[in-house]
Amino acid sequence: MSARNRRLPRHRAWPLATSDINECLGPYMTRVKDLQFLTGHDSGTIVLGAAWVAPNPSNYGRGIHPDMVGFHIDVHPVDATQRAAIHAVLRAQALPQLHDWITQAIAADETWQLSPHQRYWCLSDGHLTHRDEA
Repeated sequence: MSARNRRLPRHRAWPLATSDINECLGPYMTRVKDLQFLTGHDSGTIVLGAAWVAPNPSNYGRGIHPDMVGFHIDVHPVDATQRAAIHAVLRAQALPQLHDWITQAIAADETWQLSPHQRYWCLSDGHLTHRDEA
């Protein structure tokens, strides 16, 4: 589907496609509960996000539906003129790191798996960095 059909402004583009992520994750793609291509406001330097949604036992009517437990990935839009360069960096660096993060999460102990985690990949001046939030 074109960016226009997904309501992405002409000057914005997604740096990755579903096929890029499928290729990177291979069989782990079955663990991804949600893959979104964001269309909202500018994310600043964030180009890719991943989250682990942990099971949360129901307390006072609140909880996480079991179908939502797992990995969630967000692809953030970038400037369309820089899409190709950002795509190359993400395929070479961020996607292997995403694969490693998911591999480690699957093997993590129960303490890690019972709490939510997020990782964001940011690109600034051609340098890719990531930060974790728990």
